[in-house]
Amino acid sequence: MVKEIPGNLLIYDDGTVERLRDTDIVPPSIDAAGPNGVSTKDVVYLPELNLSARLYLPTAAAGGENRKLPLVIYFHGGGFCVASPFCAKYHRYVSRLAAESQSVVVSFDYRLAPENPIPAAYEDSQAALRWAFSHRAGNGPEPWLNSHADFDRAFLWGDSAGGNIVHNLAMAAGDPDFGLKGGILGMALVQPFFWGSEPIGSEVQFPDKMVKAVASHVWPYVSPSHPDNDDPQINPVAANGPGLVGLGCRRVLVCVGEADVLKDRGWLYYETLRKCGWAGVAEIDETEGKGHGFHLYELESEKAGALIKRLATFFNS
Repeated sequence: MVKEIPGNLLIYDDGTVERLRDTDIVPPSIDAAGPNGVSTKDVVYLPELNLSARLYLPTAAAGGENRKLPLVIYFHGGGFCVASPFCAKYHRYVSRLAAESQSVVVSFDYRLAPENPIPAAYEDSQAALRWAFSHRAGNGPEPWLNSHADFDRAFLWGDSAGGNIVHNLAMAAGDPDFGLKGGILGMALVQPFFWGSEPIGSEVQFPDKMVKAVASHVWPYVSPSHPDNDDPQINPVAANGPGLVGLGCRRVLVCVGEADVLKDRGWLYYETLRKCGWAGVAEIDETEGKGHGFHLYELESEKAGALIKRLATFFNS
């Protein structure tokens, strides 16, 4: 017997996991003439778990050793169970954003389910944030961050499951006990993976039943210790949750697709954030006619380009 998350992975009776997509690896290139004029390199940020990150530096923009650029900390999507910062799809996307925004971007790897169920991804994201901010005084282990990252303009960014990770990371960072030296200016959630036990808005009549079934099934599968789709980690506006008032940043951009089953969850998050007493500014951007992850699969399209420009404007605001 084989268990399956359609389009993502297969799990065989002996426990072997076969991932069905985004298993390729693109090497980094420390080359000013590389794609989009962005140099990239890989570093290990959590040696005990052999977890790495890919750094992106807009070479022409860096100009000199002391020029500071916005710092963008990114977490990829993939339903918590597939993909990495090093596969072609995410590498090309993050390169484009780094070039368009003229930002230093760090794209962090994290442990994947089912071998490493939730909260592994959340724990890794917290370790990643602490590692990044260890460079704030200019004496961390990574020279690119010491020389070029402006920690007064630090942002979190994530797509789909990565957007979920970013939300939970911002909630953790908002706790004074987290002890982050310096603050996060803002976060961008692109088609964030939020869900709930009861359908809302267009979810009721969403035409693709398989997509809805997968969305409902993923969280219980990747988080077997807390499988309820109203767990606050997957449903941030759940009645039994802490709410959003403690979110640890001052600006939020939520990006949704008109044809995405997750669209109304993004809108609900935005509307709740505006009304809950959180002392920040929230914005939302909806791409007409587009579904989940369109910007990754149609990277050269006009609407994907518009989304990247919107993110770049946010990171430079």
